[in-house]
Amino acid sequence: MDESTLRRKVQRKSKIRGYSIKLDALAEIVSFASRFDGCEDDAIDLVLDHLHDESLQSSIIDKDAVHRVVSILLAADEAGEECPDTSTSTSALCIIDAFDISKYRYDPIKKIFYMHTGSLPIHGDASAKAALYRDRFLLLSQRLSRDQHFSKPAFDSGMSHFGSCEISPVQSLVGQTGRKWVMGVISQMEDGLFTENTIVVAEGEMLVEGIFKVITCGFPPLEDRDKSLKLLAGQDFFGGGSLTKEETLRLADLEKRAVNDMFVILSDIWLDSEEAMGKLETILDGFENVEIVPSLFVLMGNFCSRPCNLAFNSYSSLRLQFGKLGKMIAARPRLKEHSKFLFIPGPDDAGPSTVLPRCALPKYLTEELQMHVPNAIFSSNPCRVRFYTQEIVFFRQDLLYRMRRSCLIPPSTEETSDPFEHLVATITHQSHLCPLPLVIQPIIWNYDHCLHLYPTPHVIVLGDRSKQQAFKYTGITCFNPGSFTNDSTFVAYRPCNQEVELSAL
Repeated sequence: MDESTLRRKVQRKSKIRGYSIKLDALAEIVSFASRFDGCEDDAIDLVLDHLHDESLQSSIIDKDAVHRVVSILLAADEAGEECPDTSTSTSALCIIDAFDISKYRYDPIKKIFYMHTGSLPIHGDASAKAALYRDRFLLLSQRLSRDQHFSKPAFDSGMSHFGSCEISPVQSLVGQTGRKWVMGVISQMEDGLFTENTIVVAEGEMLVEGIFKVITCGFPPLEDRDKSLKLLAGQDFFGGGSLTKEETLRLADLEKRAVNDMFVILSDIWLDSEEAMGKLETILDGFENVEIVPSLFVLMGNFCSRPCNLAFNSYSSLRLQFGKLGKMIAARPRLKEHSKFLFIPGPDDAGPSTVLPRCALPKYLTEELQMHVPNAIFSSNPCRVRFYTQEIVFFRQDLLYRMRRSCLIPPSTEETSDPFEHLVATITHQSHLCPLPLVIQPIIWNYDHCLHLYPTPHVIVLGDRSKQQAFKYTGITCFNPGSFTNDSTFVAYRPCNQEVELSAL
């Protein structure tokens, strides 16, 4: 690849990630990438990935920052001529903690996403709360603007009825214009659970009285995943590392061949319940004796029958129960050697707070289990898993009950009367796992992007205490494993063909 082409590639990839690169820094990256004939794209991505981990003071990249990264990479590669190993991109199973996901913001002027550089504080200032709402709106707005059926509003959204609002005897919609509340009459509702914080698209007419009469109200339409990815031009919203076209094709081929891979997913496992532990032992025995053991077990909380709040004083006992689970797994040598075990905390598990996203379980509770099961991985809630090219989102929250309680309008029964299908419609159209008001479910302002569902993943796993369910929604595989402790239900999932097997003891 000639130098001018290489320079253009570096500039384009840097711009996509939100960087402005100085000429001397550009020359440094070009010099490094030219060492790897045929792998220049991977080399550029590797440098930019490592730059993201640097403590950059601004989005303008200078030569010193690039030189530090290149020196580290060259020192690690003694041969100096082999293609860089992008292990995070090529591994079959990649587990991504929510706090490791890059944050992107949409610029409505330049119509491009920029990646946030530098660290994000857990405790954001007041502007971070405003940015949370703005980023959610702009994410859906840019998606909606590409829809062929979308047309701009006929009047400015700042208009409102400043007098008192009358409630119609038929269904009514309450929306906030930013200054006053305005009421409108609704003739038709689409699927979904309409709560505060959800963004809606309304079709209707403005009456002379200053009331907007809504004929149809629904969520912003979904966008095909492939269309979103094409427009994002290689930006890594999921967090597993960007893939080149050639790498995607290679991994897709490997994914089709992985017909024996299986994930076993269990939710709501009380380790302090003898009955639940007995059921879990039965399941482990069963999978220990199959011809090919599952490649991944996903165990989602709650892991205790009582909320681990300030009144909880049995942490040492819970630590021993995790150790007991570790011994139980270690007693099955095939599972211990060939399977990975992913632990995702539940809403009432031990942690600094109930705010989302939740960090992984405290090391004090899990270190005994880790000694018995080296393949155990403790991640955040929500958690993302990439299997070859397939993107899977795991979220453990009793979301259906809370969304229904916060619903402003009864959901439509025209398409479906199943509440879980309404829930899935809501989170996918909103591109957000938990579109509840912050007073009901607090979210770390600077990490709201960890709950985004954009582009739409291949699979969404909602660990909920409601009944076990599985279905496809607009091409997205969605399922709920149910409560293992209460209902003895779990799910066996085969990622090669997205086959979901609902199981129960």
